[in-house]
Amino acid sequence: MAKRKIIKIDEGRCNGCRLCVPNCPEGAIQIIDGKARLVSDLFCDGLGACLGHCPQGAITIEGREAEPYDERRVMENIVKAGPNTIKAHLAHLKEHGETKYLKEAVEYLKERKIPIPAETKAEGHQHFSGCPGSRMMDFSQTASRDGSEEGDRPSELRQWPVQLHLISPHVPYYQGKDVVIAADCTAYAFSDFHKNYLKGKSLAIACPKLDEGLDVYAEKIKAMIDDSKINTLTVVTMEVPCCAGLLHIAKQAAGQAKRRIPVKSVVVGIKGDILSEEWA
Repeated sequence: MAKRKIIKIDEGRCNGCRLCVPNCPEGAIQIIDGKARLVSDLFCDGLGACLGHCPQGAITIEGREAEPYDERRVMENIVKAGPNTIKAHLAHLKEHGETKYLKEAVEYLKERKIPIPAETKAEGHQHFSGCPGSRMMDFSQTASRDGSEEGDRPSELRQWPVQLHLISPHVPYYQGKDVVIAADCTAYAFSDFHKNYLKGKSLAIACPKLDEGLDVYAEKIKAMIDDSKINTLTVVTMEVPCCAGLLHIAKQAAGQAKRRIPVKSVVVGIKGDILSEEWA
């Protein structure tokens, strides 16, 4: 079993209110002996749709060894629950940019000649019921890239979210793209971060010292390389020793991936200068 993101339920905090149960689109949570319990690792996609519905704060996300999420097994249960549950589950996958799982779910429905909700097939804006901060948005085609060296420069950010724990490695804005993984402090220290390193690229940010679940980061980067088939990976870190851990994670993931891609290391000094830039 590989390590991945998955929910953790604190039984000491759980009061059995059941609010998490209908807000798990995969049916991974049930009330057993008066407590919410994860019935199977196979059913939990680790996206955390249930988190904001627990008034006791008993549900968190952790990185641990778990069986891979199985979309087809999930669909077997969801289909039994009826059209509304199918619709909610597909909307959940689409909202989080899980295109791989969404495709599997739609194929499952087609194989069994079950109607596919119109919202799943429609283009454009879709109702979003999850956390606004984790809603997947790709605005690379509409954002203006005009600007001058003297006036205000436009942001080169092409997507949202950007924090590595929140992103899905399978979303469209990573597929076949050049990707930058930057330590949190780099954009503050280096004034031309957007112009020199972010322009035309997709982004993920992380802090190797303060973030938890760094093993999950390695799995996500590996998925970007193998599944989304990114072209290049640029890792931007600060000169402080703890920051080097981010490059280590990226190189570890690249080494475990089936595909081979160029990995560049950029080190920013605490005074905002570029100390080194080289292919790792």
